[in-house]
Amino acid sequence: MTRRALHRKGLVVGLLAATIALLPSTAAHADGIRAKQWALDAMHTQEAWQTTKGKGITVAVLDTGVDDEHPDLEGNVLTGKDMVGFGAGRGDRPWARHGTAMAGIIAGHGHGVGDADGVMGIAPEAKILPVRVILEDGDSARGKARNTRGNALAEGIRWAADHDADVINLSLGDDSKSAHPEASEDAAVQYALKKGAVVVASAGNGGEKGDHISYPAAYPGVIAATAVDRYGTRASFSTRRWYATVSAPGVDVVIADPDRKYYEGWGTSAASAFVSGAVALIKAAHPGLSPAQIKQLLEDTARDAPTGGRDDSRGFGFVDPAAAIKSGADLKPEGLKAAAHNNKYFGKGPDAAKEDSPTSAWVGPLAGSTGGVLLVVAIILWRGSRKPTKPL
Repeated sequence: MTRRALHRKGLVVGLLAATIALLPSTAAHADGIRAKQWALDAMHTQEAWQTTKGKGITVAVLDTGVDDEHPDLEGNVLTGKDMVGFGAGRGDRPWARHGTAMAGIIAGHGHGVGDADGVMGIAPEAKILPVRVILEDGDSARGKARNTRGNALAEGIRWAADHDADVINLSLGDDSKSAHPEASEDAAVQYALKKGAVVVASAGNGGEKGDHISYPAAYPGVIAATAVDRYGTRASFSTRRWYATVSAPGVDVVIADPDRKYYEGWGTSAASAFVSGAVALIKAAHPGLSPAQIKQLLEDTARDAPTGGRDDSRGFGFVDPAAAIKSGADLKPEGLKAAAHNNKYFGKGPDAAKEDSPTSAWVGPLAGSTGGVLLVVAIILWRGSRKPTKPL
């Protein structure tokens, strides 16, 4: 998916709203929203859409839930699964905010006449499979979830793979000093890869806090997304690590919210969602390619490559789905046996897995300091005549 520090034992993927401000009413129009979606041009979506808009592809969004009634997503959201089983529900403020934001980036189709209003996703004809594996910041049930639903992420990844997810987006993570791999999660990722699902995760938002390794981004075979701004410059918060695959928009990103307002935010959470949208387009154009082949395609076709071809800040460069689609036409599909471990490590690779505990999985990727969360910084469109909203 982004935010400033959460409690080290708090849920990583919550929405922290800060300096919320309403733009003048003259800006509260759909064309204002679409004009702010700089990522659509930066990712050459118009060129990619000449081939496909993602039809036939399912992207699992493992997150806080997705608002299937949002006008920008209506009809694109499949029946998903709640791996937590309790917490806030529809109509409550701390419900499905982060997940809806990520789903919009991936497969928003806009609304209104000509779908000109609202958020347009990178793969607007793809389907979203929502899998709730975490609760929002501010949900009073977070503590209970931490203590009782420690395996939700691993279970969610396996469930998504078993329910025909072509892409699994993980805009979440732990980049705290205590972050460590969990064997059950690593195994779930490898299971999904072997079934042909491409797994994408946010690289972490620890760039100003020590660049600690973030999981699940660091698991083998995962496509890890770092964040850049509209000029292609690495975002200062974006974690720099050996597992970085490609960079994607992560600053001044327009997102949809269940409250029917539109916000701007930043973070590697958003970068992961953009990359997942790009993968959906590639999968739609070349459905036989394995996860390893798609990861290689993204690396080989990335734009604005760093000196030497790769670095820990931006991976192999800025994701370019149009170039990957074109290059993918020359590839022959390969088997999935090499999908899980692609030997694409730079540095020592992941730490040895520690023994699992009933709550360790939750405290790990879902409870770090900043992980893959998305910080909401400003309302840029609103409806109705209520007074300006105060910071949450």
